[in-house]
Amino acid sequence: MTEEQFKQRTKQLALRVIRLVESLPKSKTGDVIGRQVLRSATSVGANYRAACRAKSNADMINKLRIVEEEADETLYWLELLVEAELIAPNRLANLMDETNQITAMIVSSINTLRKKK
Repeated sequence: MTEEQFKQRTKQLALRVIRLVESLPKSKTGDVIGRQVLRSATSVGANYRAACRAKSNADMINKLRIVEEEADETLYWLELLVEAELIAPNRLANLMDETNQITAMIVSSINTLRKKK
């Protein structure tokens, strides 16, 4: 996958989460978790773009670690939406799978860059 394709993939993740948050029930819990998942999911793509402009391998690794953390946090909030019974598990299965795949690709990239050091 090219850098540009991955940028698009992370942007699509953010857009899917934006639509999800807009559909959440209007409640304190929905608002709080919605805000959190929105923040972390949109941060994945933004921080990946920053990593693409890294000045060195070490800088890129550090920025990709932030992407990894944000993707993992996004998964956490998605899990909470299911476990709090705000969203049906089948409705989020594909989105959670995509978030896991993005996380795995970022971890793989980090490991590859570490080997190049």
